[in-house]
Amino acid sequence: MTDLINGVVQASVWLAVAVLLLAAARPLLLRLGGAALAYRSWWLLPLVLAALCLPLPSAPMADAAPMRAIGGVLRAPVVPAEAALWPMLLLAAWLAGALAMAVAGWRAQRRFERAMGPLQPRGDGSWRASADPGLPALVGLWPPRIVVGPAFEQDFSPAEQDLILQHERSHRRHGDPWANAGLAVLRCVFWFHPLLPWAARRFLRDQELACDARTVDPHPALRRLYANALLKAQLVHPVAPMACHWRSQPLLKERIAMLKEHKPKALPWMTGQVLTLGLCVGVGTVAWASQGTPPSIRAEAPASAPAAPGDVDAKAPDLAPPKYPKAAFEQGISGKVVLRVEVDAVGKAGNVRVLSSTPAGVFDEASIAAARQWTFVPARRDGTAVASVLRIPLTFELDESGPAL
Repeated sequence: MTDLINGVVQASVWLAVAVLLLAAARPLLLRLGGAALAYRSWWLLPLVLAALCLPLPSAPMADAAPMRAIGGVLRAPVVPAEAALWPMLLLAAWLAGALAMAVAGWRAQRRFERAMGPLQPRGDGSWRASADPGLPALVGLWPPRIVVGPAFEQDFSPAEQDLILQHERSHRRHGDPWANAGLAVLRCVFWFHPLLPWAARRFLRDQELACDARTVDPHPALRRLYANALLKAQLVHPVAPMACHWRSQPLLKERIAMLKEHKPKALPWMTGQVLTLGLCVGVGTVAWASQGTPPSIRAEAPASAPAAPGDVDAKAPDLAPPKYPKAAFEQGISGKVVLRVEVDAVGKAGNVRVLSSTPAGVFDEASIAAARQWTFVPARRDGTAVASVLRIPLTFELDESGPAL
């Protein structure tokens, strides 16, 4: 449970770092590659989160001496029950917030789709709605459908209709509905993140600007016609999370201004691609490495070969055993935990992880809390202190005749 909470916190920190980097780099990306490059740079967020899920290289672990935590009646110090409750309360609050966000998004999508009324197919592959809650739009996820309003032909000329349909087809061709679905999942998981609402708004704006550029750049002469089609639409705020809306009042000026820009030259465009790729790979690599400091790894000699002089594994002398959890003590529960403890070159405990526990989750908190306070004798390689990893088994037993802790 603690590992899950720590993982969410670490992901939240890196999500904030990625958003701030994108906000700082966006003006440069717009100059180098236009709206399409700025939209492509948002790949940084899922790549950073994916990097945090990749495991670090495994390192050889030395076995430490087993340790016992014995709970004696009225003599053993125990962990207060309240100390073990806060991870459960945090997890419950996080799950409740994620569920509330998911329900709110689902209801908004259903409300928008019901407001369209019955749909009728059109000859060009799109659909005509009976009402207009904010159309035209690319609606849904599987399959996404282009839906126009009941007065589509009356509101727009044939040339403008063709541009609007090209715009929505470009959304579908580039998988923008799936990108919106990923954004919806991200907002559910990180509903508490203070920067995510701004990032979501900026992402959707860049999505529309990039789609405008893809639609108009091949036909520069149609820029004025495209701008007129934007101005003709009754402007409303998008209300469906799984829809790519043609109408977007908050960025109308920005979309019109983008249409006046010229297509960037080849050299700056290539520079922007390299910059975006380097940003994603670099930040993703740093996020991956931040999960823990991997210890020095050396090739292990064959079992028959003698150890090199000066090579000594890390040791754990006279470590204070963990305190017996109060709930387990009162219920008479015993168990075992095996810890993986990273020890740095000065003997301090770094990352601590539970390899196995029986019963699951009962003694994890007490074991990790104790391990983070331990001081070790660091391992030595060729006479030099190095980082290493220890596997430490812990046994929790109840024994009335056992020594007080």
